[in-house]
Amino acid sequence: MLLALSLGTASAQMFTDVVKWTQSVEEVSPTERILVFKASIEEGWHLYGTKMPENGPQATMLVIDKLIGAELSGELTASRAPIEHYDKQFEMTLNYYEGEVELRQRLTITDAAAFSLVGGIRYMVCNDENCLPPTTWDFTLGAASASEAQAEAGATPSALSTPSGSSADLWTPVIEELKHFGDANQAQANSSLIMIFVYGFLGGLVALLTPCVWPMIPMTVSFFLKRTKDRSKGVRDAVTYGLSIIGIYLVLGLAITAIFGASALNSLATHAVFNILFFLLLVFFAISFFGAFEIVLPAKWTNKMDQKADSTTGFLSILFMAFTLALVSFSCTGPIIGTLLVEASTKGEMLGPAIGMLGFSIALALPFALFAIFPSMLQSLPQSGGWLNSVKVVLAFLELALSLKFLSVADQAYSWGILDREVFLSLWIVIFALLGLYLLGKLRFPHDSPTEKTSITGLFLGIISMAFAVYMIPGLWGAPLKAISAFSPLPSTQDFSLYDGAVHAKFDDYESGMEYARKNNKPVLIDFSGYGCVNCREMETSVWSNPEVKDILEQDYVLITLMVDDKRDLPEVLTVQENGSTVKLRTIGDKWSYLQRVKFGSNAQPYYIGLDTKGKPITPSRGHDKDVSRYIDFLRSGLKTFGAQQSK
Repeated sequence: MLLALSLGTASAQMFTDVVKWTQSVEEVSPTERILVFKASIEEGWHLYGTKMPENGPQATMLVIDKLIGAELSGELTASRAPIEHYDKQFEMTLNYYEGEVELRQRLTITDAAAFSLVGGIRYMVCNDENCLPPTTWDFTLGAASASEAQAEAGATPSALSTPSGSSADLWTPVIEELKHFGDANQAQANSSLIMIFVYGFLGGLVALLTPCVWPMIPMTVSFFLKRTKDRSKGVRDAVTYGLSIIGIYLVLGLAITAIFGASALNSLATHAVFNILFFLLLVFFAISFFGAFEIVLPAKWTNKMDQKADSTTGFLSILFMAFTLALVSFSCTGPIIGTLLVEASTKGEMLGPAIGMLGFSIALALPFALFAIFPSMLQSLPQSGGWLNSVKVVLAFLELALSLKFLSVADQAYSWGILDREVFLSLWIVIFALLGLYLLGKLRFPHDSPTEKTSITGLFLGIISMAFAVYMIPGLWGAPLKAISAFSPLPSTQDFSLYDGAVHAKFDDYESGMEYARKNNKPVLIDFSGYGCVNCREMETSVWSNPEVKDILEQDYVLITLMVDDKRDLPEVLTVQENGSTVKLRTIGDKWSYLQRVKFGSNAQPYYIGLDTKGKPITPSRGHDKDVSRYIDFLRSGLKTFGAQQSK
């Protein structure tokens, strides 16, 4: 049940050619034409639809700079329905497209000879770890040439990579300088697949301690060792049995991926309705583990498997025995496997479910092989007893706590407002306090022995659980509670807060901030962020809230936060050159995204970089990394470099 840990990894790297666009025109009649825009989306990315919620990501839309001899008829439509899901990055229900999709816009022609259209498709794409800033793909149609159309639209291409009115020095690329700092576009600390395997392995270890699995270890190993007097063959059979268990669960993971596909699994796992169903399922299992009733599969299923194992020989007999274990242990392993598959699916990795099941099955099968190879170890194996029921009750409490995470996703999707941060924390405090009382022997359930004494292990675990409950209490008044930030609702859902640890940027404009830094002779920290960047919010609550970090940012640096998804229009459309092509900057976010691309060679957020007053780097770049000590070292290294420059 401890598998729902969030993977917060991001890299400061440059993503290119994520979406490729082509354009064509269909002539329906002399007075009607259809513009067709075909988007080819790179695997693993999704393009947001034409209708987005307010304050959501950029919707895909048609931008008209100039239209002569025609009028728009209707709205921009797509060739197929979008995928809908609850997006954890934006904390709202969104829709998007994957693969290929055609967008169509009807035009009514009023003067075919003079027809001219200058515009673009504005869009935004995300994957499961990064969102790229809104981008515009420009096009020109009709009689006017590209240069004539640009001139008539009021924009003049510049030979420089600097928007008009901006200091060329401040916009000069520093990509080579960053390389001298050892800036290698920070790699992810851990691979998603590796972490999914680790979570699966931990889940398998937890499953071993359940009353459905533990008693079967000595029984099953003894069965294999008694099948033959040849010990080496008995060991070989037991190893084959372990490999069969691994094979069964691995096939299950591959089958789930093959049937649904990675993208469909992700959509399902983040869908509000699915989260409600999974919440109810975990509560159902928790009630069972508390002792209200037993969940058992039909006896004829397990009996049939037993009969097959007895009536067959060789590998088939071992395989049927492995199936028997999977069926008998389902009531205990089901919730663990279900949670594992949900979490693996949300990571967006194609092989996620299979890798998770591989880790789970290896942990589950390992004891059978080890005890068969070293049968003397069975003598030191703890006997089944009341402690197994205690494990089951502990799992029930953890399932109950975890179920609230899934309910929280649904609550935010439908804006019910019934599970805001205070309510969520109150429930968790009560759950872990009751778990602590149970481990300390102060709370009993139907299957527990009323005279059973608290063990030393139970005492320490009880203290930990009670301490965790106490730790969460300040969160009711707004404390950030970094240890559970991946589980609890956003701080913005808190109705009452005494906490004021937020860091506020001094500037949201690059040139203004740099001018202030020059006049006051202070180093600059550029923060490329976004309104929809969940990793940015996580850094702000987990790292910037640290008193030492907060003090350095507010006292020693000029902090400039640039929102790359700011949808406000610029006073005028800016036209610049990028990689030999003319690019139009229409919004404030366009401008800051362009700055990040051309100056620093990156377009992923969050992205932090220290600069001197001339716009030159004094630190390597830094992305999403919640290690506070490393972030402090990053800030102090910039101050040291800036100080050394001033002393020259």
